[in-house]
Amino acid sequence: MNSDKLYSKCPRVGLVSLGCSKNAVDSEILLGELKSRGFEIVNDAAQAEIIIVNTCGFIESAKTDSIDTILDMAQYKTAGSCKLLVVTGCLSQRYGDELARELPEVDVFNGVKNYPALAERLAEICGVKPAPESANAAACCGIPKRLLTTPSYRAYLRIADGCDNRCTYCAIPLIRGGRVSTPMETLLAEAEQLAKSGVTELTVIAQDTSAYGIDLYGKPMLRELLEKLTEIEGLHWVRVLYAYPNTVTEELVDAMYRNPKICNYIDIPIQHISAHMLRDMNRHGSAEHIREITDYIRRSAPGFILRTTVMLGFPGETEADFDELMHFMAEHPFDRVGAFTYSAEDGTPAASMPNAVDAETAEQRLDRLMRQQMKISLELNRARIGTVVEALVDGADEEFLFCRSYAEAADVDGIIKVPHCGNPVPAGSYVSIKITGADYYDLCGELVPSL
Repeated sequence: MNSDKLYSKCPRVGLVSLGCSKNAVDSEILLGELKSRGFEIVNDAAQAEIIIVNTCGFIESAKTDSIDTILDMAQYKTAGSCKLLVVTGCLSQRYGDELARELPEVDVFNGVKNYPALAERLAEICGVKPAPESANAAACCGIPKRLLTTPSYRAYLRIADGCDNRCTYCAIPLIRGGRVSTPMETLLAEAEQLAKSGVTELTVIAQDTSAYGIDLYGKPMLRELLEKLTEIEGLHWVRVLYAYPNTVTEELVDAMYRNPKICNYIDIPIQHISAHMLRDMNRHGSAEHIREITDYIRRSAPGFILRTTVMLGFPGETEADFDELMHFMAEHPFDRVGAFTYSAEDGTPAASMPNAVDAETAEQRLDRLMRQQMKISLELNRARIGTVVEALVDGADEEFLFCRSYAEAADVDGIIKVPHCGNPVPAGSYVSIKITGADYYDLCGELVPSL
């Protein structure tokens, strides 16, 4: 277990976080717990005495990436300062026993919960004595201690963990369990704490954000939560990702559209539009509702940005199903689209379904859909040329500012590139930009002088 090894008084910890933004929040909680116990957090894995890999296990490619990263980090046991290799997260939760047999390089395995307990265990292994103030540093009112891995001006707010939807292809409920919403008062307190620390852009996330609160309050409460978040001083933008279509309502859209602090942007992963596919995927709601809500947004909320995710090659997907999806995406254009091919996950109903689609066909469909979407995205981006938008500066190089408006979510969407003429604006600043050019994913612009 390496308990016989000597560690620094403040052991150096490096963490590699893989996967989605929900996983990133777990990483931030663990880092916060470790820092509060006296560990030093470092960015260079070669300097770390303890290396933690927070894994993703959502689809096969993510599992492979997680294993490769673990093996890469294990090399620092001989090539660096690493004395303890820790693996946590979704892959470890699901396959912990198997990983322990196959990866003797790993000293500690942990799942997706109990991060305070993991931090305490690591403190015991490393002989770290708790600081006198650590008793008072415990999470207050259920607010997790987080060390942000995002830039200081933006953060994610995870409003629930787990999922009740039970889509036949998805292992998330097997890994994280059913949906557990965080009480609204706790979320508001956490958001206020983040705002006081300098966060101005808050991105609301969960496995299913639009179902927030059903388990606590008996009905979806995302709209009420968003409205209360916008009352917090210091928050400038509130953004919503991962909204399951069946609980996205006209009332929710209206509330978002009329509130100047809520970005006119929503991520609604539809996965498919064929009724046959939606039924076999066990996607709640209907193709008709997807059509109705997207039509309503386009009709009632001009400029509202729609993002979605679709899956190609699900078992039983016919050419007719795919053609229906292509036609829908052309007739109901989304501004942003993420697409991936089906991956059979152990223990899910879809893994044993007949009529598997071969990988070559699935990849061809993915390619065809994304080529169509590139044309749609380019057309929608070009329609923005000449408009003036408020934008958040994310960074700069010697020539350009790299910015995002309400229409671009961090990490998943494109950017607006703006020449700064030798006068770079600090990251985290809000500026006015006139859009002057567009390509498939990114935009160009110029600064508009403030009056």
